[in-house]
Amino acid sequence: MSEIIKPRELHGTKLFGYSIGFFGLFLTNLLISVFALQFYVYTVNLNSLLVSIGLAMQLFFSAIFSIVFGVMTDNKKPGRFGKRRPFLMYGLPIWVLTSILIWLPPWYCPEDNEFFLPTAIYFCVVIILNSISGTLILTAHISMLPEQSQTHNNRKKVASMNTFFTIIASILSLLLPLIIQSILKDPTAVKWWEPSGKVILFYMPLIGIGFVIFGVISLILTFFSVDESFHKTSLNAEMKKKSILATFQQMAIPAKDKKYRKYLAVRYFNSIGGRILGLLVVPFLAFVLRFKGNEFYIYILVSFSCKFGWFFVWKKIIEKEKQNFIKMYSLCIASSMIASFLELLFLINILSYEFKIILFVITIGTILGAIYSFRLFATPLAAILIYEAADKVKNTSKDKAVSELSGSYLGIMSFMMSLGQASATIMVGIILMGPNSENPTIITLCLCSMGIFYLISMVILGRIKLERSISGIDTINESKETSRTITPV
Repeated sequence: MSEIIKPRELHGTKLFGYSIGFFGLFLTNLLISVFALQFYVYTVNLNSLLVSIGLAMQLFFSAIFSIVFGVMTDNKKPGRFGKRRPFLMYGLPIWVLTSILIWLPPWYCPEDNEFFLPTAIYFCVVIILNSISGTLILTAHISMLPEQSQTHNNRKKVASMNTFFTIIASILSLLLPLIIQSILKDPTAVKWWEPSGKVILFYMPLIGIGFVIFGVISLILTFFSVDESFHKTSLNAEMKKKSILATFQQMAIPAKDKKYRKYLAVRYFNSIGGRILGLLVVPFLAFVLRFKGNEFYIYILVSFSCKFGWFFVWKKIIEKEKQNFIKMYSLCIASSMIASFLELLFLINILSYEFKIILFVITIGTILGAIYSFRLFATPLAAILIYEAADKVKNTSKDKAVSELSGSYLGIMSFMMSLGQASATIMVGIILMGPNSENPTIITLCLCSMGIFYLISMVILGRIKLERSISGIDTINESKETSRTITPV
């Protein structure tokens, strides 16, 4: 009689050990992705266009290499330390070095030359190396999940913990930089030759080093928490190797799916909106709201309360309105769209300080809450569309069809999200060139432009007609093949 093999699951210390690695890596990556523009444009004095090009290249290389490294980790023969675990350590040295060097540029741009090439080249090289090495670690970490957690309920448990850590990381990644902003005499005058700029140049490397140390410790905990010994006794040890070229070619399948193309457009435009907020939140606080001292902590309170509050509100709505899933997703996007357009009120100079604070809490809080709730809708919707595509595959079982399609469908989705964030980064970089980087009107209008992209996303989403219901669909793990997409702060 054959032995019944119990599905593998992550619980207790193993669950914490696996999730803490994602937290440590994401915390440092988010700090770089969001605050690098603030640091290099407003302190180092590098032109915003050059900074945006570097950040866009970071996202592009992450999207490409997440697919390449995904194939590499799938094809690796299990060894002494496992199949995927060693890749956590392979990328660690370069990731650690570049995560620190990004805050220690050897040259600052002269006062009269924002296009100083040595600084621009240094920034681009460091951030690309950081992107590639970080993507190797993240891809190895994410690709472990289907093997470590083999039941739907356990994956939901892992996803919930990762969501919790994502929100905490988004708060911490700006908490320390905003603490620095709060002690500056003039948060609007932070060039490297100014007193406030010298304070930032001193503290940012220390924050970066502290985050990296935590990241290293967390990844080491993951390395020793994850057990890959099952590969030695697996009956499926001899798996067919994948080809990188074939993997890219397979992504053409979802690109031909008309309904899924609409879904990709929704994720693309939502990513643009979220990235705009992530890049402009600090300039908005400094140059539009003119925050000083302890006023910067208002954002931290809004961020913490609204992200968690709206997340649980939308989660409850989904549970009660499963039959109106698309409408509820549209409503979530609509809330961020309306809040974005309400930012136009900040252009009225006669508004009182108290009214501006209330408006800030309502608008930014609503947008943050919606953005962090999008995945509650997007992940099940991706699963439904993949199941609908699998229904059309003939001469194969449903489970096998879903398994074969999910990688390419989620891979191209991840690529489109990175492309959306890269597009937003370039757009913001062009708009903030020269004196525009400190112009409150320009910053406000740029922030309000989020509403346009959310409006387009909502219109496209409304054209998606589902053949299946969300009920009964075993949600596919969206992180199975994903690039290092950045969550807004």
